[in-house]
Amino acid sequence: MYLRLFMVVLSLFIVVPNSVVWADEYPSGPIRMVVPFGAGTSTDITSRAFAQGLSEQLKQPIVIDNKPGAGGNIGTEFVAKAKPDGYTLCSGTVGTFAINISLFQKIAYDPVRDFVPVAFVGFTPTLLVVKPNSPFKNVADIVDFAKKNPGKLTFASAGNGTTGHLGGELLKVLSGTSMLHIPFKQGTQALTEIMAGDVDFMFYHPSAVMPHVSSGRLKAIACSTNKRSIAAPDVPTVAESGYPEFNMMGWRMVAAPAATPQNIIDKLVKASGLALKKPDVLKRLESLGLEQGDMRTADLRNFQVKEIETWAKVIKASGAQVK
Repeated sequence: MYLRLFMVVLSLFIVVPNSVVWADEYPSGPIRMVVPFGAGTSTDITSRAFAQGLSEQLKQPIVIDNKPGAGGNIGTEFVAKAKPDGYTLCSGTVGTFAINISLFQKIAYDPVRDFVPVAFVGFTPTLLVVKPNSPFKNVADIVDFAKKNPGKLTFASAGNGTTGHLGGELLKVLSGTSMLHIPFKQGTQALTEIMAGDVDFMFYHPSAVMPHVSSGRLKAIACSTNKRSIAAPDVPTVAESGYPEFNMMGWRMVAAPAATPQNIIDKLVKASGLALKKPDVLKRLESLGLEQGDMRTADLRNFQVKEIETWAKVIKASGAQVK
């Protein structure tokens, strides 16, 4: 009898710890990936493509949670304050992780201190688009009109602090003109206004604009990087159009809240790397205009710091500021 009781008690000490270990195995359930912009935006579309590949590696669903607003600050702040357990990730952009800290007078998160980089998903130029029957056939037409009509030319963006906003501001600085920025809560809303002719032009990502360009509802007249986009190789760059200093790159980075355990970060980094090597994932991202760099996760922190410094200079030169 005593021997049987001893064996029962011993089995509890053996079985219970093992069951606890298995219950704590990461990931053991769905992971939320917060996209700080609306559904249908370029960040949303590319995030879903990457999330599918990551889900396959981790063997768990990746649930996209759109939390738009304030140039991406609302969703990014949400992740910064989330429990650092690996179950809430942020799909960030150059805006949320490099630009906004200089552009906004106040933001409730620090893009470096409050996050741990997980993966560099890719980079993309933006395309300067106008309505199909716009009188602006190239960058020179836009600048010429702006010089003759100070303050009357309008450009849209997906919100204050986005690359669309800073693209317009950079063009203003380099061309010495005055243009009016009109921010929208979502890029899809801004594109609708461009197509309707209520706003003159917009810098936006290929993944969002190329379907409209292909259907004839928009016209792309310039590319923001110093090399042409793989999604629109026939569209000249702004640099080719007379402004060689104009070089603006958007990028995507997935990050976790600071203090996330290193073993979880290691799993996420490994799974992300494998996902980004899958031909179907790469093909999907490339079709969305997202080009692959050779950025290692270990180098992302220094890259991010340098990007913050670069955009701070642009913002200071333009005088742009958001309350």
